[in-house]
Amino acid sequence: MNKSKRPFTKSKRSFRRRLPPIQSGDRIDYRNMSLISRFISEQGKILSRRMNRVTLKQQRLITIAIKQARILSLLPFLNNQKQFER
Repeated sequence: MNKSKRPFTKSKRSFRRRLPPIQSGDRIDYRNMSLISRFISEQGKILSRRMNRVTLKQQRLITIAIKQARILSLLPFLNNQKQFER
């Protein structure tokens, strides 16, 4: 019997690795609104780390930056657009 060593081989799927949302040159800061606004949902909530695909350290910096921007009224605390669409 001529048996191969591995009869059930996994198919090698090629997958494209997703680029990280934050590059090495980007500074996570409350003034960088184009970067911060990517990590906020339509309701104004901070998105989770799993959805953002960022590291724990980056998520902490993002959260602090968003909170600082909210306090300085650069970002709204809530985004209730449905309330005014009557």
